[in-house]
Amino acid sequence: MNLAEMLGYADIGQLTRIAEVYRCECNSHSKNELIQSILRAISNKEGFKNQIHSMTWEEKRFLNSLLFDSQNAFSLEELIARVQQSRFDTEQQAPKSVQDEEKRGKATVKKSRKSKQAGIRQEPASPRDLVVKFKQTGWLFNGLTGPGRYLFHVPGDLKERFGEELGRQLRSSLHYVDEPEGFRDEQGLAADDLLTLLQFTGKHEIALNAEGAMYKRMLQQLLDSLHIREEIPARGAWRFGYGRRIKDYPNRLSLLYDYAYYNGLLIEDEAVLKLTAKGQQWVADRRMEEPTLLYKFWLRLYKGAVPNLLSLASWIDKLGDRWVTVHSLEAVLEPFIKPYYYDTPQSIIEQRIIRMMMHVGLLRIGEKQGTGQVLRMTKIGHAVVAGVYVAGDDKIELE
Repeated sequence: MNLAEMLGYADIGQLTRIAEVYRCECNSHSKNELIQSILRAISNKEGFKNQIHSMTWEEKRFLNSLLFDSQNAFSLEELIARVQQSRFDTEQQAPKSVQDEEKRGKATVKKSRKSKQAGIRQEPASPRDLVVKFKQTGWLFNGLTGPGRYLFHVPGDLKERFGEELGRQLRSSLHYVDEPEGFRDEQGLAADDLLTLLQFTGKHEIALNAEGAMYKRMLQQLLDSLHIREEIPARGAWRFGYGRRIKDYPNRLSLLYDYAYYNGLLIEDEAVLKLTAKGQQWVADRRMEEPTLLYKFWLRLYKGAVPNLLSLASWIDKLGDRWVTVHSLEAVLEPFIKPYYYDTPQSIIEQRIIRMMMHVGLLRIGEKQGTGQVLRMTKIGHAVVAGVYVAGDDKIELE
């Protein structure tokens, strides 16, 4: 429903609170006058623009988390979880194995006492308070009857206007350029290399080490047979959260391997990597996987580390409709990216998002003299991103 319809169903108490926020001058005892005054206030383009500008980054991230979500109703618990994901000031603890690795050979350092003269840090509003704030400003409404009255809805037209205004603000900071002299386009290569991985497995006796990974010599032989050259990860480098085999294999191969494993094409059987019957049929048919399925799998695989991955990919799709510098695109999207342990927002958007979207064939990356790297979505990329939705709780639980 749109805002006008939701206001019509709201009680006069909520309408009065919304009218007070927007400083509407009207008869507070007349529901019709309240609705008309609120609609006039929110419909004011300049006022709406200023409202978005005045929002904190936490508030923008929260609304952005709902922007590309086709879910129509949210429980209070779901909204609170979205607020918590939008709050970036909470430090994360690395897994114990990583902590132990860092502690080896390091002396224990005592924490210095905080100065008594230091100012007392003001606690941020609770997630529940932020939900209440958006309800009081007309961004969230309760359902009407039955169990639905405990669910919250966002007016469709308000969500659309937020997306348009936020998009304008982001675009204003982007640097668009002409087509570069050359660019890298990997359309179709991921599907071809997935088939190569399966063919390679069928032709070789691939022994696995104690951790279930290929030995270095065999791994290098496989990498040499793929279209895109990647280096074997350095021993001891931190690599977790982005797939089952991310710690053992380079990023692109790890994605293809995990895709084959989770789709039942490969099996790690008694320290040997083998094709399943399904994998053998795949090879016999020389099947080329659709980019839509690879993209959806990537979203489900990576969203444990990057919960708002769907919205970030959607913004790259919208903002990358023509050649744009990677530097300017990263700059406008980094505030929406929460660090993941040792992965900074910059490394996440560069290596985990933009680079992987290129590997799946959704965008091209080129080099422009004087401006550095540039990118642009492909036609297939536009269609794929527009046609795929992954629910918030739909993610692959890593073993």
